[in-house]
Amino acid sequence: MGLIIWLIIGGVVGWLASLVMRTDAQQGIFLNIIVGIVGAFIGGLIMNRGTINNAGLSIESFLVSLLGAIVLLAIVNLFRRGSLR
Repeated sequence: MGLIIWLIIGGVVGWLASLVMRTDAQQGIFLNIIVGIVGAFIGGLIMNRGTINNAGLSIESFLVSLLGAIVLLAIVNLFRRGSLR
């Protein structure tokens, strides 16, 4: 059951991050899920909270995951286009 929740929350976080970074038209649902899960890991490292396994589902962990996903998309945009957009 935990894997399904990771996929759903990862998809939502990735989708919201892609809306913020204006890359939604370039990504499908699979990339949104990947961005959300990797972004949650990056957000956990940035906020010094460990990994996404240590936190339960809360507003704080959701926002940290969203922050990590936005950072991930900013880095990808920087390498892809040479600007943060």
